[in-house]
Amino acid sequence: NAALELGRRFVEENMGIEKTSIISPAQVYGMMIPSMKGLMEEECWVIFLNSANYVISRDCMSTGGLNSTLFDVKKIAAAALEKRAVSVILVHNHPSGNPRPSPGDMKQTTALKDALNSLSIVLTDHIVVSDDSYFSFADETMYEG
Repeated sequence: NAALELGRRFVEENMGIEKTSIISPAQVYGMMIPSMKGLMEEECWVIFLNSANYVISRDCMSTGGLNSTLFDVKKIAAAALEKRAVSVILVHNHPSGNPRPSPGDMKQTTALKDALNSLSIVLTDHIVVSDDSYFSFADETMYEG
């Protein structure tokens, strides 16, 4: 029966995603650091949110080298549309231990923010994590959310 199959798929897709409303960069850091602590290369993750800021999913979108990772703006935008996300939070790590964003991080963030805005999707924050600290673009008012 098609309805039962759809229900089974829905349950499988949503297992492991906590039903929590995201309200702060510290909360995002606490959610992501178990997956990112101690990594030797940069990874870029995206947290997709619904209109109540509940996590729809969180996906690793790219893996890079020691000092950088590039992400595909179109891939992130397409995933946000597919998941019917209202907003997204970008999260990537700096294995160096310094969470300050690089000029490249700032440029990529602006490109993603502009692309998502054109689709009426909000880039709520970009959080750069290291093993023991983080940098939030929203906290530092690096851009208007």
